[in-house]
Amino acid sequence: MADDLAPFSAATRHAHLRALGGETWDLLVIGGGITGAAAARDAAGRGLRVALVDAGDLARGTSSRSSRLIHGGLRYLETGNLKLVFEASAERRRLLALASHLVHPLPFLFPVFRKGPVGFRKLQAGMWLYDGLSLFRNISRHRMLARDAARTEEPRLRTEGLVGAAVYYDASVDDARLTLANARGAHEAGAAVVPHAEVVGFLRDGKGLAGARVRDCLVEGAETVDVRARVVLNATGPWSDAVRKLANPRVKARLRPTKGVHILVRRDRLGNRNAITFQSPVDGRVMFVLPWGDFSYVGTTDTDYSGSPAEVRADAEDVRYLLESANSIFPDARLTADDVVSTWAGIRPLLSPRGPEGGLAASATSREHEIWRDDGGLLNIAGGKLTTYRVMAEQVVDVAARALKDAHRVESGISPTADLPLPGDPHEPWEPFRDRIVSDAVAAGLGADTGEHLARAYGEDAASVLAAARADAALAGRMMEGHPYVWAEVAHAVRAEMAMTLEDVMIRRLHLFYEAADGGLAVADEAARRMAAQPGIGWSEAEAAAQVEAYRAAVAENRGFGA
Repeated sequence: MADDLAPFSAATRHAHLRALGGETWDLLVIGGGITGAAAARDAAGRGLRVALVDAGDLARGTSSRSSRLIHGGLRYLETGNLKLVFEASAERRRLLALASHLVHPLPFLFPVFRKGPVGFRKLQAGMWLYDGLSLFRNISRHRMLARDAARTEEPRLRTEGLVGAAVYYDASVDDARLTLANARGAHEAGAAVVPHAEVVGFLRDGKGLAGARVRDCLVEGAETVDVRARVVLNATGPWSDAVRKLANPRVKARLRPTKGVHILVRRDRLGNRNAITFQSPVDGRVMFVLPWGDFSYVGTTDTDYSGSPAEVRADAEDVRYLLESANSIFPDARLTADDVVSTWAGIRPLLSPRGPEGGLAASATSREHEIWRDDGGLLNIAGGKLTTYRVMAEQVVDVAARALKDAHRVESGISPTADLPLPGDPHEPWEPFRDRIVSDAVAAGLGADTGEHLARAYGEDAASVLAAARADAALAGRMMEGHPYVWAEVAHAVRAEMAMTLEDVMIRRLHLFYEAADGGLAVADEAARRMAAQPGIGWSEAEAAAQVEAYRAAVAENRGFGA
């Protein structure tokens, strides 16, 4: 079991790995995405003995490749899924309070055009329903704008056929950091968290499933560890069917995966002031143009995907579609592939209804989640939305807790997460907290933009990064000009955020992979050198060089959509 006082560090990851085979856990969670991390946090918070493993980094899959939104789901009104909108609206309100450094109010403008699929009055009615499903407790109520007011709000918006617009509110989030906060919360509640540890088989006893066989992915030729557990939860998202078949080759597939792609461009190329909701002229799909600091990103696609989740990436057709869609709403931008700074692609682990013989039905996939147990005993959760991750985690742990009580007489408490702030949540209102961190950063010579970044990325932990930068001038320097990241963050990622590889740091702890024109390659060698010196890493020169080469390949793949 994890030591409550141990930092959430690379060294602690190794200690957790050594502890995996030393006891029988109440719950073994496979999958370090948002659902698995939240389930581990929920279960550990109830007093259960919990271990979590993932073959890669925390949030390495869909949980770091989403639209980065915490939202009620406006488009679900049209399909009549009011229950999902109501639930998501409640969770949006909750996360704004419990993770105020990560989840921020975001105004959206939804323009209406003549002969468009949604008329002004229909949109207005939808806005009242959207506010009503949040019990009129959203960030602010919607506003309907006439044509001239819409042009004033978004001067570079297409004017041809513009009738008016609605302004409504949802929230933005750093999805990777939200996942990281949940994993850290699980650790702080006593769970053993072990990223880069792959399940390669399952254990059985006379009663059924009894655990999993786990391999350390960071050590070539490492021996496997038998991890015994009373309940095993498969929360691997797009890998769910593969894990299920590893446990029982006879199970039928449950997923109908679809690929969602986003492109990142400089914000001044589009000039959007707000987030923009619109319908693509290509296929009518509801899409977004979303602000992200000095950048905007456009998404998302929704196409069937049958390949390996580990190999998903944007292709030329994805990029063409997104550029055409963005240019339709901001025609003066005339975006081309040369404007695309980077892309990201994720797999939605959507569930398809069962057909009459247990196979996949041909009807539309479900956007809601489902919890089920396969023959053989593996507990599964798949589907759902990022916004409702906490509810999903609570529900699946309820199922696990009942199984533990009925079959093993293991008692547990109720879920603590509805009112429990996530690690890093400021102990004061967001605005004064942010202002204080910005002021401290300026006083330390780091700049206001770095202060804003530190407050948003780390919350209360920003003080630790600032203290390190003040104590050592070598840590106070910017990693790259034009970006707010400082060198102190590399050490912090290893010592306090369980980063184990260069990709972990550059892609998911920082965002230089996406935001720098070269993907951060100019500083990759130095970042690897600094990581190598940290406790729990200890790479040789050859190992550090291999990390840089692996990172270089990842950057090339990300920017290879035109090939």
